Amino acid sequence: MHTNPPKLSMFQVLACGAAIVTLSMGIRHGFGLWLLPITQEMGWTRQSFALAIAIQNLSWGLIGIFAGMVADRFGAFRVLMGGAVLYGLGLAGMALSPTPTLFALTAGVLIGAAQAGTTYAVIYGVLGRQIAPERRSWAMGVAAAAGSFGQFLMVPVEGWLIAGLGWQQALLALSLMVLLIVPLAFGLREPNFAGAAPVKREQTILQALGEAFRYPSFNLLMAGYFVCGFQVVFIGVHMPSYLKDHGLSPQVASYALALIGLFNVLGTYVAGTLGQRMPKRFILAFIYFARAAAISVFLLVPLSPLSVYVFSAVMGTLWLSTIPPTNATIAQIFGVQHLSMLGGFVFFSHQIGSFLGVWLGGYLYDATGSYDIVWYIAIGLGIFAGLVNLPVRESPIQRGAAQPA
Repeated sequence: MHTNPPKLSMFQVLACGAAIVTLSMGIRHGFGLWLLPITQEMGWTRQSFALAIAIQNLSWGLIGIFAGMVADRFGAFRVLMGGAVLYGLGLAGMALSPTPTLFALTAGVLIGAAQAGTTYAVIYGVLGRQIAPERRSWAMGVAAAAGSFGQFLMVPVEGWLIAGLGWQQALLALSLMVLLIVPLAFGLREPNFAGAAPVKREQTILQALGEAFRYPSFNLLMAGYFVCGFQVVFIGVHMPSYLKDHGLSPQVASYALALIGLFNVLGTYVAGTLGQRMPKRFILAFIYFARAAAISVFLLVPLSPLSVYVFSAVMGTLWLSTIPPTNATIAQIFGVQHLSMLGGFVFFSHQIGSFLGVWLGGYLYDATGSYDIVWYIAIGLGIFAGLVNLPVRESPIQRGAAQPA
């Protein structure tokens, strides 16, 4: 029995978790910088590159469910170690793939599986178990801010590597850099998972899933997260090409993505902190409505480096700020025993949206020569997501009694 399992120090959990998310998410946010170099040298269409990244997002979301189950049952350490190795192999394979099919398998399936084991669902499971409820939303904001700092830090580094080494050698360099996750994972070895036997649970996996999917607020959170994925991955992957198509330099795109990461450090931290003080559904609704407004203004004003940087700063503040309130709401409703798994299911919805956002961006560009339709879809979805988050109920579920709507 694990009546009062020992806890890791909050500093250790936050430092190691934040460093892991910085690396994993930071590298991932720069993949849009490879679209033009790879497609131009290999003679591939933008759609072929976009399809690989779309598969990556689906792989990440689907495998993330099972990675969450394993992390909840046996601890995050094993999952993080495996994810780091897969990440290194996937980046090397991405550099060396001679065909779009192999590129889709490495950049898509393999890196997606790696991200499932090295990003938010797994890290947030540790935070949920190791950090007291009164500081949980704040801690999740810190971890999400680290992912945003990773974008600010890593996107310029990736641009510099591509310019200095060429796109293939740059990917090989990143494949070695990502292995730093391995020693960091040792800092997240939870004492109550040290033995070979899994921790005893009050609910089985099927019971926890049945409870969640019968609870309307869980499904509303999933719907909102779908929209989050559509918007951020479309913008993150296709905005560099969109800007170049309109005559802006590649440096503008690199600075824009870095600004998104920089301002999201502030946005995610503030969202996590506010989540301790006010209803999280209102935070989420505001974020989605504000995204729709920001995209609308961006399309209406004349395109210039200044307008791009202002848009990037605003969107950066809203970028991953959905993550702390969404995951903290799940923990608040259902508890932390199956947090990584339930977070994985919600994130799978996010990744279905990501798949559609990145793939539609490539498909509709090749079909129409423009990204306009996808921008309009992103605006409409933002309004939809703001509306569906308003009725979410955040109070802990009452087990053994009728569940509220």
